[in-house]
Amino acid sequence: MKQFKNKFIIGIDHGYGNIKTANHVFRTGVLKSDGEPLFTKNLLVYDGRYYTIGEGHKEFTADKQTDGDYYVLTLAAIATELKDRGITEAEVIIAAGLPLTWTNGQKAEFSAYLTQNKEVAFTFQRVNYRIRIAGAVIYPQGFAAISEFSTKMKGVNMVVDVGNGTMNTMTVINGVPQQGRMFTEQFGTHQCTLAVREAFMCETHRNIDDAIIDEALITGTANISENDLKIIRATASEYVNGIFRRLREHGYDDHSQNLYVAGGGGCLIRNFGKFDPNRVFFIDDICAAAKGYEFMALLQFERGVRI
Repeated sequence: MKQFKNKFIIGIDHGYGNIKTANHVFRTGVLKSDGEPLFTKNLLVYDGRYYTIGEGHKEFTADKQTDGDYYVLTLAAIATELKDRGITEAEVIIAAGLPLTWTNGQKAEFSAYLTQNKEVAFTFQRVNYRIRIAGAVIYPQGFAAISEFSTKMKGVNMVVDVGNGTMNTMTVINGVPQQGRMFTEQFGTHQCTLAVREAFMCETHRNIDDAIIDEALITGTANISENDLKIIRATASEYVNGIFRRLREHGYDDHSQNLYVAGGGGCLIRNFGKFDPNRVFFIDDICAAAKGYEFMALLQFERGVRI
């Protein structure tokens, strides 16, 4: 969270798997109820409804502004940042992002969605908040993760941001993003999870819990039999091969370009990919995009550019 005059800029990365702010991460899940649920640790109360934050998993949707849950998740994200400073009433500017090639077409609608209420009162984790939404600025995913050092990137570079739902690629030449060389594909890590489920069922005739899949993809191993682990590793390796195949289709050359990898999918490339460690750089901070949104927003406002 950054401050500009009397307003707080809060960057939010609305991922399909996790919601990220500059300092917090929680699952992109919402469980709704009309009455107070049994477990209330991550309970958000808004407009007379009860929402357990982090429960379940959101399915992929290309238009987040059509899904009311993302608004509730935005309120929870704001609260997590304000709580760090002991603030319960504030004027907030939301800094968020959209997939690279979707930004221009959807940013007006997404901004309107995030600012649908100029003033909003809610309770999160039994703390009451009253927030005035002063505006929302929308930036391209992928670039946000490198925004603070992009001007120092020499030569031809490719940036790939592998999220849960989408994969964004962008070419940067001597620090300048190339407008005509940006691509968004529905090839996020959830596609790998689906492939693992299918392969596991085909080879073992058993189901496997997503928590085990997640552990194996993130760490490269899990507390399961070696035969079961081989299935996950083989499927993940094929998925990573698909990432590099798509990168090459978009102009990536591993002999002459550096590759910057952002997003949660970076662990799959590190664990299951074959690459030159001198030319592939991982942005391990899962909150990098949210921090980038805040950085770009503050820079914009300091230069006098209005929302």
